[in-house]
Amino acid sequence: MTYRIEALPIEPFTPLFAMSDAELADVGARRWVADQPGRAPCRVSLTDADAGERLILVNHAHLTDPTSPYRASGPIFVREAAVEADPVDGPAPEMLRRRPLSLRVYDRRNMMIEGEGEVIEGTGLDGRLAHWFAHPGVVQVHIHFSARGCYLARAVRN
Repeated sequence: MTYRIEALPIEPFTPLFAMSDAELADVGARRWVADQPGRAPCRVSLTDADAGERLILVNHAHLTDPTSPYRASGPIFVREAAVEADPVDGPAPEMLRRRPLSLRVYDRRNMMIEGEGEVIEGTGLDGRLAHWFAHPGVVQVHIHFSARGCYLARAVRN
């Protein structure tokens, strides 16, 4: 594979699990209980939460380069029981393959290339990532849930 898929690290989110609901609200986060399987994809473990599992819903800045007009943040779920996923060299985790996705392709300056992005079925993710990383200017691809636009993970050149 010419790329690897990276989860978010658990460390920045660990303090949130000990906060009260009022403290979470003060930082713009919420405690959430998954009401059905497949509805709350954890960005740390790269797995979907099971029904009844506790999570934190929080805003996360996933493109923080202050020189890029594509700076971005959005809501993500983190399972309280999450174990940080190792980088994945392929195939893509089931959590990503089972939902419609939006891909945002970036160069070394964190500028989006090839237009506005691409919407695909998750089952086609590995093929599209191989396609994009064959392009020498591609440095990273952000993978989003297409329906809500939420960040799921990123792929980087190996």
